[in-house]
Amino acid sequence: MQRRQLLQTFFAATASAPLLFVSSNAQSAPSQRSALDSARWAPLNATRLHSVIEQFGSSSKSYDAKRRPYAVFDWDNTCIMNDCEEALFMHQINQLNFKFTPEELSEAVRKDLPVGPFKAEAGFVTLDKKPVHMEDLADDIAENYRKLYAQKQAGKNIDEIRESEEFKDFRAKLYFMYDAICDSYAIEFGYKWIIYFFANMTPAEVQAMAELSNNRALGDALRKVKYESSRQLPGKAGVVVASHFHGIRIHEEIRSLMQTLRANGIDVFVSTASLDDVVRVFASHPNYGYGVPPENVIGLRLDMKDGKYTGNYRQGWHFNWGPGKTIGIQHELVAKKGYDPLLVFGDSDGDAWMLRDFKGTQVGVIVNRIKKGEIGNDSQMAANGMGERNARFILQGRDENTGLMIPDEKSIKYGKSERKLLA
Repeated sequence: MQRRQLLQTFFAATASAPLLFVSSNAQSAPSQRSALDSARWAPLNATRLHSVIEQFGSSSKSYDAKRRPYAVFDWDNTCIMNDCEEALFMHQINQLNFKFTPEELSEAVRKDLPVGPFKAEAGFVTLDKKPVHMEDLADDIAENYRKLYAQKQAGKNIDEIRESEEFKDFRAKLYFMYDAICDSYAIEFGYKWIIYFFANMTPAEVQAMAELSNNRALGDALRKVKYESSRQLPGKAGVVVASHFHGIRIHEEIRSLMQTLRANGIDVFVSTASLDDVVRVFASHPNYGYGVPPENVIGLRLDMKDGKYTGNYRQGWHFNWGPGKTIGIQHELVAKKGYDPLLVFGDSDGDAWMLRDFKGTQVGVIVNRIKKGEIGNDSQMAANGMGERNARFILQGRDENTGLMIPDEKSIKYGKSERKLLA
């Protein structure tokens, strides 16, 4: 990683006590209030957000500094374009950066998963349309890793290793497995499974890897790449194809809004379905400019042992997705503050409940990904309320080809050119 001289601190509020980056923005808000930069916000959205800041921010006569209002943001595909944890997983695979013996990886890749075929109707089949069984895929991944591990232990260069058929097979099958788990079982299986691969690493090691992954993804083109497993090594599972959406973009409107909220006495929190220590790098590192205090990030957590992550989910900690995000906000924020979030921001089913569950929330802002499901229901309510002075939900458009927000409620899907409002 390209290291910089950074202020680092241990966040005592989590038992893991990870090494964290803290920006000056996170430590202190500007002394003078600032107006919302309308930038590429849809005009109606800029007006609605401005009105909430005026009504509840520090310029309001009713403002109480002892009861500071707060906003809660989802991270992936809300504060940024694309998913930093999925980018990190692909980066981890490409660097073969695991602290596993072959036996440990073989155990991790099967952890908590039911045996049998993945969901064929969702496309998780071989190239010749045969079912892919979890146990066969796990056996192939473990066998590939055993050979790659031996090469790495022997001092072989990672660039050489990546040219091998074993690596080609390992990368495609491991990432295919992640997508297959997410789409075949309850989402909790996949979102926990992906963070088990941080086992035996310290928080500092994971965060260093996350920073390098972020920087690489920010400099990468937005592109969907298909990875085919080795035809020479079909293994037990057969030949499969995985797809990954490369590239990340900062949503400048969100970054700027966070600064504006703090300048107006409104605190900023993040609720994520990624490992909280991973998102803290992006949200809190001064290089990215969001300025979120590390302790203000609520996400998934792993148990710790001897200062390192284990391959076990934190005992007693909720699953921070969907209804679980509401639980996290209730336990970590509402119970301590005594009142609901003022604003909530999200983009997917994982955010749908927290967008609508709090009576005290003035606006739920939806980054419009033109989705169905629970977030589709929230999006429909936003569409129905467009133009209303006190709209409870608003849709914000973006262009997935550029990663930029656009001044419209409609969005443009990747590879398309037309703007759409709803799925």
